Amino acid sequence: MNFPNTLSLIRILLAPVFLYLFVSDSAALVSASFFVYTVAALTDWYDGWYARRYGFKTRWGQFIDPLADKILTSAAFIGFFLIKQKNPDFFGSSEPVPFIFLIAVIILRDIVLTAARSIQELRGKDFRTSMISKTKTFIQMIFIFLILAMISISAIASGSTVSLSINAYLHSQINYYILLLITLLTAASGIAYIFESGENIEKQTFN
Repeated sequence: MNFPNTLSLIRILLAPVFLYLFVSDSAALVSASFFVYTVAALTDWYDGWYARRYGFKTRWGQFIDPLADKILTSAAFIGFFLIKQKNPDFFGSSEPVPFIFLIAVIILRDIVLTAARSIQELRGKDFRTSMISKTKTFIQMIFIFLILAMISISAIASGSTVSLSINAYLHSQINYYILLLITLLTAASGIAYIFESGENIEKQTFN
């Protein structure tokens, strides 16, 4: 296994470590979870750069790299769900669409479709990532990073004005509706992927 693929494997292994720390009742461990997530996210950037720079692009890498990304982001969304179970006002108290449904749509879409696409690429069939999928991934990562950063700061500065302001936002309906929009974008990118796959299959059939 080459270096970039090793980093992808490390990212997968860090996902449950992050989740364990994130849902703990210790402010120190919650803060540590943000550090773990950041390190894991940086391995995603670095293994991609390293693979391109030194020509380590492999079929296995094309399979494991995006899957590792989705496992990490899914761990974060699962963490948000578990926190809401302990604190119902997290992400707002009103749920026009059940919170668990939003999380389920995001996780199932990302894991199932990414795995299916990765398997196809492992078999030698190339698929271009659509702009909507790239946009979805970027927005998801920024959203997760900001929420984790705010939770970490709030845990460290517990009881302070900064902590109270952060908690007010984390428990607001605004945060919920941002997640709802991300869910809609995720679902739309999944639909776009299905059409894209159909077009690719049709092209390969006639070529």
